[in-house]
Amino acid sequence: MKKPRIVLASILKPVDDTRMFEKIAGTLSKVNDYEIFVIGYPSINTINKHENITQLPLNSFKRLSLSRLLASWRVLQKVYKVKPKVLIVNTHELLIVSIINRILFGTRIIYDIQENYWRNILHTTAFPFGIRHLIAGWVRLKEKLTSPLFHAFFLAEKTYGHELTFTQGKQIILENKTLLPMGFKRATSPDKIKLIFSGTLAESTGVFEAIDLTKKLHKIDVRIELKIIGYCAIAPTLNRIQKSISEHPYITLVGGKALVPHNQILEAIASADFGVISYPASTHIENRIPTKLYEYLACGLPIILEDYEPWTTICRPYQAALTLRFNNYQPEEVLAKMKTSIFYGLTPTDVSWESEEVKLLSTISKILV
Repeated sequence: MKKPRIVLASILKPVDDTRMFEKIAGTLSKVNDYEIFVIGYPSINTINKHENITQLPLNSFKRLSLSRLLASWRVLQKVYKVKPKVLIVNTHELLIVSIINRILFGTRIIYDIQENYWRNILHTTAFPFGIRHLIAGWVRLKEKLTSPLFHAFFLAEKTYGHELTFTQGKQIILENKTLLPMGFKRATSPDKIKLIFSGTLAESTGVFEAIDLTKKLHKIDVRIELKIIGYCAIAPTLNRIQKSISEHPYITLVGGKALVPHNQILEAIASADFGVISYPASTHIENRIPTKLYEYLACGLPIILEDYEPWTTICRPYQAALTLRFNNYQPEEVLAKMKTSIFYGLTPTDVSWESEEVKLLSTISKILV
């Protein structure tokens, strides 16, 4: 009997994306009854392969280009060749592709929602102010109009359950908890105090707050260093980051204009002393839990954390974080607490991906019936 085929598809996420490939596809690949395929942006990482997962990379393209506009068509072509029983997409750009496959081939379709796109577009600088409402409205209209035809919605944040009303009745919370490789251990240097800022590099994610903090701390103690590691999609923002750190050799940038393999980020976390989570207050992050919060907790990395109640509540039982307001703090006090505080009196629980695997496998099993 032929095994059911499952395709996970994206436009901008690489074929070895942490959530799409490592977590969701990796979990599904453990079930011998499924054939798993992942479609996405080509990856620069040549290591992260899986014998039970077939990767189908798109051709590379610039973020704003004709090739980007044609990427959905390329995905449709690849999905047609595979002819999956289940199609999981993680971007609004593939909603129409999903509907076409359901109508023509009876494919079960799932929308893995990792962002509240409407909020993000309206309350960040990714798009010019004058057209934000138009783009946000179009994205939300697509989501609402196509939602009745989707079999399920995976939600990466609990808060999306009430924010995205079009998912109600079909929503499954699959939080972005952490999947660590076997044998992961942190090993720090006694001669340095290394900070890390990982993930998406943008004004809205607090990268400039992390840079400013590092400069102030370094003036007091020259052992302070910062590694910024991640991808920046907006060229002017990347230029501003590079200019901000150009005369400060104790601040390094890894990635920037290129996607960074997740194993490289984990290596940076393993050698760091503190992780910085410094999002400026904004409507688009209300009640959201940053993926790197779970990641730093799972790795046992002390956190310098914006004093935001949903985040401090998670960290407090484990003494995992030093909290502050990034718009109002005394660097001398911060540094003193960094040197004298005792972190991780308890090992964090409920931060690993294993807790989400059961929900994922159960949903796919029901949809395939």
